[in-house]
Order: sequence, then C-alpha cells, then structure tokens
Amino acid sequence: MKTLHSLIAALALLCLASCTSLPDNVRPVSNFQLDRYLGKWYEVARLDHSFERGLSRVSAEYSLREDGAVRVLNRGYDAGTQKWKEAEGVARFVGAADTGHLKVSFFGPFYGAYGIFELDHAGYQYALISGPDKSYLWLLARSPQLDPGVRDALLAKAAALGFDTGKLILVKHD
Repeated sequence: MKTLHSLIAALALLCLASCTSLPDNVRPVSNFQLDRYLGKWYEVARLDHSFERGLSRVSAEYSLREDGAVRVLNRGYDAGTQKWKEAEGVARFVGAADTGHLKVSFFGPFYGAYGIFELDHAGYQYALISGPDKSYLWLLARSPQLDPGVRDALLAKAAALGFDTGKLILVKHD
C-alpha cells in the first residue's frame, strides 16, 4: 500500500511539473523585464479553448502584487449573454526572473505554463505566448490591432515551431 501511495504522489508531482513546462522546441525569451511587461495587453489571436470560447474584446492586465507575484486579470466580452467575463489569477516565475517563463493559476494550487517565446524587446508592443503544449497559443499586443506584416511574421514563427496557426481565432475588438 505504501508503494501505491508513493507511486500516486510521484505521478501527481510529474503531472504538476509537466503542466508548467513548455513544449520541447519552445524556448522562453531571455533578458525579460517584468516591469516593462506589466500593464494591459490585447489578444490579437488565440487557439480555441473552452475558457475563452465565444469571447471578443479579450484583454489581459498584469500588475505586481505585494508578495512579488503577478496579478493577472483576463477579461472578455460574451456577445451571447451580452456580459463581460473576468478571471483573476496569479503568475510566478518558474526559474530566473529575467526569463519569460512563468506559471499561472486561476484555480488554487493548479498552475499552467505561460511561456513568452517571442517578444518585442525594444518596445514591449507584442508577444507570443505558449502554454504547456502546442494547443495553447496567444498573440498579444499593446493595442487591439497589430500591423498585418508583424502579425504574419509572428504567426509564421509559431507555425515553424509546430503550432497549428490555421486554427487561430483572430479576436474581434469592435
């Protein structure tokens, strides 16, 4: 019985660790500066998931908490119900604070990977984000619209890494 408990505990730890790891060939950016990343970002494109399904005008706002963690406030408009939906979470660095690899939780002790693998280091105006596997992809920008040439180049990079960019939803912000 003790062996079974040890096996279950080991599998649980492995599962929790794998939820915060990034896909094999996705590398988080270095020289990341959290203070420049804080503030409001708009979703330009995303792969579909139930927690955002049907939402438009989606944004994420990042702010520093007193404990040093990052407050995450995601917001989107549900045209079907004609109501705004919000989710508040917390993000913490997985490793060094100058690497764009965080873990985010919206549900207690359960964290998911948040890997910034492309970033406008000069102006912090756009970012590509991955989750724990390639079914999670977000293109964020500081404004609701992103130059089509920049957008296409970013999506080409994501496609080259194996993300299914043909399934991306271009988020409406009207």
